[in-house]
Amino acid sequence: MEYGRSGARLLVDALQLHGVDRVFGVPGESYLSVLDAMLDTDGAIEFIVCRQEGGAAYMADAYGKMTGRPGICFVTRGPGACNASIGLHTAFQDSTPMIMFIGQVGTDVLEREGFQEIDYRRMFGPVSKWVAQIDRADRVAEFVSRAFHTAVSGRPGPVVLVLPEDMQQASSMPVIARPYTRVSAHPGPAVMQDIASRLAASKKPLLILGGSGWTKEACQSVAGFAARLNLPVACSFRRQDLFDNRDRHYVGDLSPGMNPSLAQRVKDADLLISIGSRLGELQTAGYSLLDIPMPRQKLIHVLPGAEELGRVYQGDLLINAGLPEFAAALQALPPVEVAWHDWTADARRDYEAWQETQPQVGTLNLSEVMAYLRDRLPAESIVTNGAGNYAIWVHRFYRYTGMRTQLAPTSGAMGYGVPAAVAAKLLEPDRPVLCFAGDGCFMMNGQELATAARYQLKIIFIVINNGMYGTIRMHQEREYPGRVSGTMLCNPSFTKLADAYDMHAERVDRTVDFAPAFERAWAAEKAALIELTLDPDAISPRTTISALRAQAKKR
Repeated sequence: MEYGRSGARLLVDALQLHGVDRVFGVPGESYLSVLDAMLDTDGAIEFIVCRQEGGAAYMADAYGKMTGRPGICFVTRGPGACNASIGLHTAFQDSTPMIMFIGQVGTDVLEREGFQEIDYRRMFGPVSKWVAQIDRADRVAEFVSRAFHTAVSGRPGPVVLVLPEDMQQASSMPVIARPYTRVSAHPGPAVMQDIASRLAASKKPLLILGGSGWTKEACQSVAGFAARLNLPVACSFRRQDLFDNRDRHYVGDLSPGMNPSLAQRVKDADLLISIGSRLGELQTAGYSLLDIPMPRQKLIHVLPGAEELGRVYQGDLLINAGLPEFAAALQALPPVEVAWHDWTADARRDYEAWQETQPQVGTLNLSEVMAYLRDRLPAESIVTNGAGNYAIWVHRFYRYTGMRTQLAPTSGAMGYGVPAAVAAKLLEPDRPVLCFAGDGCFMMNGQELATAARYQLKIIFIVINNGMYGTIRMHQEREYPGRVSGTMLCNPSFTKLADAYDMHAERVDRTVDFAPAFERAWAAEKAALIELTLDPDAISPRTTISALRAQAKKR
């Protein structure tokens, strides 16, 4: 005879049904019933205990990026949900499938501003695909199913489900359900013929890859398409791992501080084929590379969400299709006569020249550090970072080797690198994981070193310390040269902090000392942290604070 189950147990049952094996969170009294129900899974669902909800939400986002399945985050009401909102915003802007579960006050006290009560529909509506509250235990399976389908279908993104305490403890009979399935549109034969015709008329095409929802198979299909037609391929901001950067067809990334020759190549192209990228502000140099609403270039725009097509750009051919489905259709594209061999070769030469190391003020040259790591790291390595000018060196001088070797927030959020590295290592314990963080970026989620230590994760953390919020300082010097306000930092000893977590720790002040320090960190039997001290004047690979001040005085 079937007996009723608590709402909390029904929720955990639904998570298991949909294939959840790991969730990230900080415990709270508002969902203790769910935590208790997880014990009955006998470890089938692992609860990763984080040290702050922002870190937990970032880990869920990284899980979603790595797997293509919704990353799951559990947080408590009020302060917990507020802390986690940064990860929700990142998942929304990065189009990452994620589901955030939030404990809530009981339904009997709603709308009284009870202890830590918030209306999450109003709070998270603009940064989520769907926000709902499950008020009845008998509807748990329905709501969870919809959440998974919503998170992965069309343009992927985050969903929020709110769990009142009395619903978790109420009882209901289980219902029959099946695991979620991703729903996506497919391109038709006529569309593919149209693409072939437009390529046949082109002399300067450029293929742009971006967005989320990719699979390794889809990336391989696109790589084969680019090879057959000798197409130059650019990736959008922090999506560089969609195409092997070592491939002769790869020509760089469309991002802040992009290669000027690549920016000009976008302007000069007669056909842009953008697959997955919304072609947002950062990918288009502030919307300056393509005219709005009608670009000068012919534009084929492929996106998994119909609501995004035509939102900014009136493309010549707008295609609503899932990225794996579109990539598979490319294999059957009719033959096209190639007329752009020199165009592709020149673009690759420009990229390789852009990757050559640059002179830099101070005793530590980050371009040489990255060049060393580019040659040293195994191809399967995963590289994570958050936001800050330090990341410009990582993106410019490193070469990502393919799908799921890069984890970084396109939302530009700080503090992402450390929790993303934790999630990546939990998912891929046999792959090397390397985290980059600026001193400001690191301190925003450095507490997750405790999570790395708890789960004995062998990650190498590289902290670039220049004693300032570098990106903001760069803008400050451009607008208010020499007037430093609010951008200087007082930092702890990062090596002592790592030592407190029983990690291998070293400080490097000179370029020549980096390689030996890295090899010792690599050989260590535990996690390691290397602090790199960067001259504050070295604000980016292309300029210095001194140069910015001098330029500002000429205005």
